Amino acid sequence: MYQPRTYRHWVKSPDLVSFSVAVGETDLYIGARSNLKREAHRLVLKCRRLLEGYIEQRPVFATSLAPVSVAQNAPEIIKEMAALAEKAGVGPMAAVAGAIAEFVGSGLAAFSPEVIVENGGDIYLKSLSDRVVGIYAGRSPLSGKIGLEIKGADTPLGVCTSSGTVGHSMSLGRADAVVVVSRSAALADAVATAAGNLIIRVDDIAKGLEFARGISGVLGVVVIKDDQMGVWGRVKICPLSG
Repeated sequence: MYQPRTYRHWVKSPDLVSFSVAVGETDLYIGARSNLKREAHRLVLKCRRLLEGYIEQRPVFATSLAPVSVAQNAPEIIKEMAALAEKAGVGPMAAVAGAIAEFVGSGLAAFSPEVIVENGGDIYLKSLSDRVVGIYAGRSPLSGKIGLEIKGADTPLGVCTSSGTVGHSMSLGRADAVVVVSRSAALADAVATAAGNLIIRVDDIAKGLEFARGISGVLGVVVIKDDQMGVWGRVKICPLSG
């Protein structure tokens, strides 16, 4: 069931042209130097054809909650999702939103030096200037009050969020938000899902942080449960204004 993405009004990039692209279950909110909706639409269609074509041949890729092996001749996005989900110990579809955001964002980088692609809370970010990514954490009192300060020089980056209390994505935990930062948006997505599965109560925050920091390629993580927050790695928390 579709849920209105009301948090999107927190994505503030007044120096960029913003537009949406929706195809099937894929619903992207994109910022770039110019309106690249046509180019983005083509990239989404290409990405979905690769994913849907492989899933038609091997349905377990879409349903497994555990890592799945794939053939060497599988499409690159399929191999990437499988490999990175295996690092996190989850099924490959745990990486799908981040993988799509990165696929589209990387493709649009040929047309714009700055690109932000948001896909259901999972973000691919390539910027020349510093940005703040707000953290939406549902009913937590911290929701909408804090963000991550991202240096333009550190991008491209994936900033991906998993929640057991917000949205329709599957989570075995009850975290209000687990935010993972990585060079790979697909890895960030998979690790956010896996870490989020571990968070049932506030006491589990440390467990989620420890899990994420143990995975190569993770630069930082934020875990929010109720009114408590844990942070590890190369992330800078800042208050959100207004």
